[in-house]
Amino acid sequence: MTRKEKIAAGLEKLPKRNRVVAQRRKEEKAEVAKVILRNYQGSPRKMRLIVDQIRGMEVFQAMNVMKFTSRAGAPYIAKLIKAAIASYEEKLKDRVDVGTHYISQVFVDGGRMLKRMQPAPQGRGHIIRKRSCHVTLVIDKA
Repeated sequence: MTRKEKIAAGLEKLPKRNRVVAQRRKEEKAEVAKVILRNYQGSPRKMRLIVDQIRGMEVFQAMNVMKFTSRAGAPYIAKLIKAAIASYEEKLKDRVDVGTHYISQVFVDGGRMLKRMQPAPQGRGHIIRKRSCHVTLVIDKA
């Protein structure tokens, strides 16, 4: 039985300092909703242009911006915001007023990369990198 399993079973306790830090982290997580869009088939660089528009905005305003943004990833970000609101409502077991919540963090990381060969002159081959990305969005109360 590992130490984590012993702690979970109540056989062993965390030191007091660790318990306090763990409790504080747990309380902080209860106040936010974090959702992740994984393996979006578009480059991280293009997705960052979309995400930079809504960073720090209120949720309602961010939804309107995504509605009128003409980039290909905008509907996916709008869907991600809706998922974060639903997650927040599920966590609190209560209806959320979107006017009082804002996007506290949003960032884009690189995902898996599909590598393909493109024929090039003189018998060479060039590598085509088909990039994908992960988008993480955190909603917090104002």
